[in-house]
Amino acid sequence: MDAPARKRLGEILIERGKLDPANLDRALRLQSETGERLGSLLVTLGLCAQRDVAEALASQLALPLVDANGYPEFPILEERVSARFLREARALPVREDEAELGLAMADPTDAYTIGAFEMVTGRTVRPMVAIPTDLEAALERLYGAGRSAVGQLIGDVETRTEDLSFDADVQQLKDLASEAPVIRLVSLLITNALETRASDIHIEPFENRLIVRYRIDGVLHEVESPPRRLSAAVISRIKIMANLDIAERRLPQDGRIRLRVQGKEIDLRVSTVPTMHGESVVMRILDKGGVALDFGKLGFENDALKVFLDVLLQPHGVLLVTGPTGSGKTTTLYTALDRLNQPDVKILTVEDPVEYQMAGINQIQVKPQIDLTFANALRSIVRQDPDVIMIGEIRDLETAQIAVQSALTGHLVLSTVHTNDAPSTVNRLLDMGVEDYLLTSTVIGILAQRLVRKLCEHCKEAYVALPELVEEMRLRKFSDAPDITLWHAKGCSQCANTGYTGRICITEIMPMTDGIRSLVMKHANAADLRAEAIRAGMVTMYEDGLRKAVKGVTTFEEVLRATRED
Repeated sequence: MDAPARKRLGEILIERGKLDPANLDRALRLQSETGERLGSLLVTLGLCAQRDVAEALASQLALPLVDANGYPEFPILEERVSARFLREARALPVREDEAELGLAMADPTDAYTIGAFEMVTGRTVRPMVAIPTDLEAALERLYGAGRSAVGQLIGDVETRTEDLSFDADVQQLKDLASEAPVIRLVSLLITNALETRASDIHIEPFENRLIVRYRIDGVLHEVESPPRRLSAAVISRIKIMANLDIAERRLPQDGRIRLRVQGKEIDLRVSTVPTMHGESVVMRILDKGGVALDFGKLGFENDALKVFLDVLLQPHGVLLVTGPTGSGKTTTLYTALDRLNQPDVKILTVEDPVEYQMAGINQIQVKPQIDLTFANALRSIVRQDPDVIMIGEIRDLETAQIAVQSALTGHLVLSTVHTNDAPSTVNRLLDMGVEDYLLTSTVIGILAQRLVRKLCEHCKEAYVALPELVEEMRLRKFSDAPDITLWHAKGCSQCANTGYTGRICITEIMPMTDGIRSLVMKHANAADLRAEAIRAGMVTMYEDGLRKAVKGVTTFEEVLRATRED
């Protein structure tokens, strides 16, 4: 492509919000020195995703884009074109008829390759834009020896690690972890996780094998893993990236990796713990651009959102968000802070760790090793004259007491607690030792939530619920239709055959009403508190989930998996 055409490709990406002008200028300057195609250069620099560049190129050239499921089941022209030529040309025939050959190409402007296919076939070649990773996967499936890109890299690394043991010398580990094949292998594990929308990468050594698993939409999936002998190389590389001590293999360590991948800023929170067979590593993927700080997108229904905002916008008090680990509590709190974040409001947070950095908010990272605990940090920040305080988690009586005292002195305090539902949070705080009269005068509301997987819009299937099920689960109140429709998770290429893409929260919000305050003073149990909250209009998580199931947002089975009505 000539320079003006390249410029137009950049302009398309800018118009679509996939690239900013400064990064385009930077890429064009570098392109003028190297002569490399702009599209591939943008991907190499981590400024754009391959799919974004391919879609822009298809638009610019008015050519069709080949999707992952658009490649043939069996090779076309297998006897006339070698696999080696296809790999070098980065092209693959995808369909043919008597007059025309459809050719998927990483570079659809490659006149030499188009001419070569026209000469071999005697037909008109219709170039089509291919996403390079999809093209490589199709080539591997049709012409490869059964090894994926990860498998090929594993082969490269294995030749260097035949004599490497778990007790290898530190310098030997450093040398190995700095070699190109190991670097590419770890990068590929991270890139594949991002492409599959994983939230966590688990690398776990066992006696005879090393297991790599991705947590996708809350469910773990095992993926292609390096052999056991590569665990030292892979884990050492991750520890170097996270600035951890690779010589220390007896104690847990925590670190952070900052990357720019596919045009997005990615933080990986790294945790290592020693196990019987080596160090187990978990990387939590924090995609700064992938967090939707919008209550509607998180799953808050209109009535629940109104109740929650009525509590959130009160001038002082304690608002608690509760649920198990991984239920989206932190994202809900960040969304609440984003709503409160105004120039005339000072917000301070104490977190462990700081997961997302937010402009205009003072965030403090807890560091227990230097005695900067939640309680100690809170004592100091109250003197900073904040309007809103967010505490990552109330773990003990001391932190709870400071939170309550802060609310009494006119601050709005947001925090999380680990309990199963909203009513049982009151009992948890009483069990911690918080006085009942302090609870009733400071706690203004408790939100409980879970995450359920969202149905894939491309393949979900509707079915009419049996009358017995409608009666048993009391589904009639969620729809006026004569037949209640529920949905199956079928599975397709868009959702990796899981039937689900993404997650959404189901919630219950319990404001502190006079009736509930009266029960708290009597130290009533969670069942009595729940009954009073429902009488006052609380929609339970179970009911919120059923409502979303009837709407086709999730499945009935997902709601049952996440929560059952008491």
